[in-house]
Amino acid sequence: MKLSYFLSDPSSMALSSGLRFSSMLLRYRPSLPLAPTRFPSSLSHRRSELRFLSGSPSSSSPPSRNVRSAVIKSRRSDDADGDEGQDGNGSVLVKGRVGNAGGDGGRVVPTELHKEATEAYMAYAMSVLLGRALPDVRDGLKPVHRRILFAMHELGLSSRKPFKKCARVVGEVLGKFHPHGDTAVYDSLVRMAQDFSLRCPLINGHGNFGSIDADPPAAMRYTECRLEALAEAMLLADLEQDTVDFVPNFDNSQKEPSLLPARLPTLLLNGSSGIAVGMATNIPPHNLGELVDVLCALIHNPEATLQELLEYMPGPDFPTGGVIMGNIGILEAYRTGRGRVTVRGKTEVEVLDSKTKRAAIIIKEIPYQTNKSALVEKIAELVESKSLDGISDIRDESDRSGMRIVIELKRGSDPLIVLNNLYRLTSLQSGFSCNMVGILDRQPKLMGLRELLQAFLDFRCSVIERRARFKLSQAQERRHIVEGIVVGLDNIDGVIRIVREALSNAAASAGLRNEYNLSEKQAEAILDINLRRLTLLERKKFVDESKSLMEQISKLEELLSSKKHILQVIEQEAIELKNKFSSPRRSMLEDSDSGQLEDIDVIPNEEMLLVLSEKGYVKRMKPNTFNLQNRGTIGKSIGKLRVNDAMSDFIVCRAHDHILYFSDKGIVYSARAYKIPECTRTAAGTPLVQILSLTDGERITSVIPVSDFAGDQFLLMLTMNGYVKKVSLSSFSSIRSTGIIAIQLVPGDELKWVRCCTNDDLVAMASQNGMVTLTSCETIRAQGRNTRGAVAMRLKGEDKIASMDIIPAAKRKELEMVTEANPSSTKRLSGPWLLFLSESGFGKRVPLSSFRASPLNRVGLIGYKFSAEDRLAAVFVVGFSLAEDGESDEQVVLVSQSGTVNRIKVRDVSIQSRYARGVILMRLDHTGKIQSASLISATDTDPEEEIASEAAAVHGQVSSLGASA
Repeated sequence: MKLSYFLSDPSSMALSSGLRFSSMLLRYRPSLPLAPTRFPSSLSHRRSELRFLSGSPSSSSPPSRNVRSAVIKSRRSDDADGDEGQDGNGSVLVKGRVGNAGGDGGRVVPTELHKEATEAYMAYAMSVLLGRALPDVRDGLKPVHRRILFAMHELGLSSRKPFKKCARVVGEVLGKFHPHGDTAVYDSLVRMAQDFSLRCPLINGHGNFGSIDADPPAAMRYTECRLEALAEAMLLADLEQDTVDFVPNFDNSQKEPSLLPARLPTLLLNGSSGIAVGMATNIPPHNLGELVDVLCALIHNPEATLQELLEYMPGPDFPTGGVIMGNIGILEAYRTGRGRVTVRGKTEVEVLDSKTKRAAIIIKEIPYQTNKSALVEKIAELVESKSLDGISDIRDESDRSGMRIVIELKRGSDPLIVLNNLYRLTSLQSGFSCNMVGILDRQPKLMGLRELLQAFLDFRCSVIERRARFKLSQAQERRHIVEGIVVGLDNIDGVIRIVREALSNAAASAGLRNEYNLSEKQAEAILDINLRRLTLLERKKFVDESKSLMEQISKLEELLSSKKHILQVIEQEAIELKNKFSSPRRSMLEDSDSGQLEDIDVIPNEEMLLVLSEKGYVKRMKPNTFNLQNRGTIGKSIGKLRVNDAMSDFIVCRAHDHILYFSDKGIVYSARAYKIPECTRTAAGTPLVQILSLTDGERITSVIPVSDFAGDQFLLMLTMNGYVKKVSLSSFSSIRSTGIIAIQLVPGDELKWVRCCTNDDLVAMASQNGMVTLTSCETIRAQGRNTRGAVAMRLKGEDKIASMDIIPAAKRKELEMVTEANPSSTKRLSGPWLLFLSESGFGKRVPLSSFRASPLNRVGLIGYKFSAEDRLAAVFVVGFSLAEDGESDEQVVLVSQSGTVNRIKVRDVSIQSRYARGVILMRLDHTGKIQSASLISATDTDPEEEIASEAAAVHGQVSSLGASA
């Protein structure tokens, strides 16, 4: 579509940007002829401009009266003219305001509609980009900030002068430089005075200038302001020395600077934010001292890498402080100009009552641009809606001395978990999205840290050069005049004679020029000298001044001759600002994972019980689910089991532990303990196939909780057919979701037991027929995952491995082995002991000194003499946790095939010989046989509660039946 419009003069072409077409015209289009529409000349006599207002295509509002009449008159004119002037191209000729009252005094400019719309939009966009929303890279200021500072400088509002009303400053800016609303100017002035908005405020405010709670400032007629000393020294010091260009203001009545001669990169010092047309900017503030250091580093090493620059300025420094999490976002922002910096509030934990162990979280700093009152309200809402647990009270105790938000916690609440929930659910942790866009060479550009610093250095070099040339010109002019004065003083009698004989000032000036070869300025300077300055002392002053000017000129010429000298001046002036105005860093840097919070960060690391059944059902319970009971009792049921299902494992671990699941096929899987759903005692549990990627027919036979994959720790694996293998624990630190191979099995063999050990430990292995061997873990060679291992025991007949347990190195050193030929030894009744548990519910303790160490592939010594129908279910090494009377303070948990659980003290199990049958521990009249057992230490158990509580430490691991029920 082609558009033609009528203009009376070239200056009215700007009106084309406001020309818009609406659906209103399109709806009336069918009634118009196809020829180009020509508006009658009578419309031009009204000196009014026809405009088509844009509207929504679905708008049903009728056209205005002017448009309607214009269309009617256009139709009549076209009917009268016939088809004259039709070109069939669908163009529209619009006649605008004419230059005189009569006729067609203007000119017609044909143009394409899409082209005109593009140019008009681009003109508007560039006007917003350059004149309103984006800061200049060189002085770091937007036009409104630059005009405010210049107006205050013109008013003489220096840091040493009294305050003046902000209304006076706003009026000065509006009337001379910034033809916009007073609210925009006052808001910009207020922000430059807020110490929580700018890292280094440029205006010293007096009165209410708002708060971090987003309270509005007082009206401009009440507040007062003046320039900060830093703003004068950094931005306005060299303004009168021709360092920057001055341009006309909006009405061409005055001049204003296009830039301010900044001595530091203000764009990085105080940052900036703004939204333009099609782009935006968001630059974080930085520390003044670090900014000077990195600027000097770039001056000394122009080829410095980003890593080298980060050694001097490691990251942003927000005015509200906080903690910056990680450096990945900082690196990305400094490298490309875009990145996300995660900032957390600075908090502390205070103990309110040491007796009740009640604590409180104290928030002392919050992230940049966070509303403090909104943060407190959000926390209160989350507590009220039960989305945030563990908080009993919250109050804001902030005052003039600083910020203090007190969050009181309930008794027993973990401050770390509550704090992580605050980070995840509130703005106590927020992200600052860096988008470092600035105006460079009158174009918006996205730049990294090095580009910003280099652009500022180039600008600062030009400022130093212009200032030096200005000073050089003044010095040369002054020296020229002083030389003439010295010539006149040397010939004072002749000068007086010429002046006395001259008829006028012009004649005297001409006489001096001709007589002593002086310039006009020199002659005028001699004529302007007072008689009192003709003394000998005054002549000496002029001579000294001439020498000083010569030295100054020499230094300035030397400065202009080398860029290295210019850079030295830039460095010197920057260091002077650092020594005078620098302050310590407020935002702390923390080397972490960028502050990303996961489920583990908000889940307490509490002790828990894991129960696993033969058919692969698992559930998590609290440790106080089962109370302590006496020996020989029936016990408490662990819950309903599926048909033909039986208990397999029962372990104690913590919520954050990695749980390694070993299957009968030699595959190991891994998952966090807290990922198992917590259930009640009577619940059936969750199928493992919903947590692990198990294959058909694969069963989990051993479960190991691991809190840390230490390099000196090993996993000892034992199969049903008696193969043993030792593998480094670190080999299982990274396990795929589909699992990895733990041990290579021969056909018909199954992996049954896995335990943690070190090289200094002993391993006790027992068969179903009661044979026991003790072997040093150091003699077992460490192997890779995809190996079979060595023979552990020499089994007779149909005997199979029943269980194994680990004897720690500390107990091994204290232990003195005695042979079976010494049955009367006094150490026979002292610990440690081997605790034997049979399938029929019987058990006994046998002193560990009754057994001797032997290498692998041995038959071993008899440890339990069974009846024909009974077999060994599990064996544990006990006696590591002793009470004051020297007896064991440990407890054992027995689980039957039907799921009944009994928890008894180890001290209640009698100490007997290796050939004894033992005592009854659990009656199994209706509950089948013992399926699994677990040993826990009760050293830290509260005696009043008589339960194995959260302070209990895991000593033994789970042992399950060696053969199927």
